[in-house]
Amino acid sequence: MFQKSKKFLILFFIIAAVAAAVLLSKGEEKRKIPEKDIVVIYTNDIHTYIKNRDINDEKKAKNLSYSALSALKEEVAAQGKEVILVDAGDHIQGTAYGDMDKGATIIQMMNETGYDIATIGNHEFDYGIARIFELVNKAEFTYLSCNFYKTDDGKLVLPAYEIVEKGGLKIAFIGISTPESITKSTPTFFMDKDGNLLYNFYSGEDGSDLYSAVQKAIDEAKPQADYVIALGHLGVDLSSVPYTSREVIQHTHGLDAFIDGHSHTLIEHEYVPDSKGNEVLLTQTGAYFKGIGVMTIAKDGTISTEVLHEYDRQNEFVTETELGWIKTIDEKLGEKIAVLDTKMFVMDPKNPTQRIVRCQETNLGDLTADSFYYYFNEKLKLDCDIAFSNGGGIRNGINPGDVSYFSAKTVFPFGNQLCVVEATGQQILDALEKGAMFAGIYDESKHVPAESGGFLHVAGMKYEIDSTVDSTVRIDGNGIWLGAPTGKYKVGNVQVYNRETAEYEPLDPEKNYRLAGANYILKNLGDGMAMFKGIVPVLDFVGEDYIILSDYFKSFKKGKDKFPHISTENSPLKSYKNYLLDYENPFGSGRIEINK
Repeated sequence: MFQKSKKFLILFFIIAAVAAAVLLSKGEEKRKIPEKDIVVIYTNDIHTYIKNRDINDEKKAKNLSYSALSALKEEVAAQGKEVILVDAGDHIQGTAYGDMDKGATIIQMMNETGYDIATIGNHEFDYGIARIFELVNKAEFTYLSCNFYKTDDGKLVLPAYEIVEKGGLKIAFIGISTPESITKSTPTFFMDKDGNLLYNFYSGEDGSDLYSAVQKAIDEAKPQADYVIALGHLGVDLSSVPYTSREVIQHTHGLDAFIDGHSHTLIEHEYVPDSKGNEVLLTQTGAYFKGIGVMTIAKDGTISTEVLHEYDRQNEFVTETELGWIKTIDEKLGEKIAVLDTKMFVMDPKNPTQRIVRCQETNLGDLTADSFYYYFNEKLKLDCDIAFSNGGGIRNGINPGDVSYFSAKTVFPFGNQLCVVEATGQQILDALEKGAMFAGIYDESKHVPAESGGFLHVAGMKYEIDSTVDSTVRIDGNGIWLGAPTGKYKVGNVQVYNRETAEYEPLDPEKNYRLAGANYILKNLGDGMAMFKGIVPVLDFVGEDYIILSDYFKSFKKGKDKFPHISTENSPLKSYKNYLLDYENPFGSGRIEINK
């Protein structure tokens, strides 16, 4: 009996050893090293800048462009390496170069450059659902998203992943879109006429649905691939919690690397532990072609990344397309219409990495809100009480000197239509509160105050924010307003300018006010402003925001050169007694006071 048991045990161990060897062999086969270096070139958040044209300072351009990308791809291939070109989203919207033909030429340039894969970012939806589907069909590369789905059947709209074979290896790329896409594009684009969502993003209020969608894609792709790389448009901003790339890594397992976008953060390489303690390489290039990412899977199996900030070579064929399109748009928008006497700020003059327009008052925030206020009051005579200009829609500052339609278009590249509505004082207070949610919060990842695209610049109004009060605004998993704060309001001492008495008077929560602004926030729930849901505009589709801003430029008093000069003294609103105006102050005229 003992001998039989001994033979059985020996046989068992032999079988177990063979099985383990087979499993090890399979594991080694899956994790085999490439026959030659594989280079993944990556971009994110180009926002149609085309050639890293820094509109605030042309001297900062470092020759990065689609034509440079194409030339880099050719150079890497010429070195005998395998190359893949990918993008992590937000490439068809941001400047007039995207808006003027709703992204068509950008897709053409990406085709010519030789992109292989792209993730769909929130601003890919800015021209509407139908338009993004048209552009996806025009693209000669593959769009991915593992969490963008149709609500009627829960099926994904785009492939969750794609496997690319290079250098004897199979590399799986998993696309991930930010659940913030609904509020950070235009919410109504995703809805039917009754306000029901036709499309949505797997998210979950705690991020669990997003993590599950990503893990499902990893589990499906991993058995077929040697390496699994996430191509996500999630970012690392505090305001994006719990949907950041770091949190996705920490709540999933099986990724080797994560190419990120959305937060415009420069992360050359950072290692984040996944749910099983394995380190995942996280990287992001910043934005606006200020960097090109280069990830190398070396012949020894290691993965490394670097971000290039300069590259001198260009592909002449792609350059021709770039320059031709730039010339076409510049000719359309380049007409001089005014002269600016002082710089208008989006970025902090003391810290050029901080978009202060998203967290405090700036002179450009005042100017844009004033342009709406002036137009509805003085041009259309609609007795407008207040105008809002959301910080996320103000994309670029303006340098002193000649001002054109192009200047206005760079400030407002999204082509938002304006409207005027009648809203209660309570709705207006709630909108200010929603916009001030992150005031006073410090973003440790960027070492700057937290930003919010919904931060509201105002005309015909002033208000205070108590940054020491924690926000208790109620929002859903998509960041859409559900109700007033459960605790104390951060916003207080809200006052509205009375044009008859020339005095600022306390906001009355029960009173109806005429409020001007973009359809984006007043009609379409942009930045989650659902407190205005259902309001029928007094007047709708008045004109694009940049046209209204241009009209305001032309309304300033003319100088000796016979052009309007944009300054406080020359403003047509200067005739409004006691109205707060100070365009020479980078931090505005004191309409928004933040108490710390």
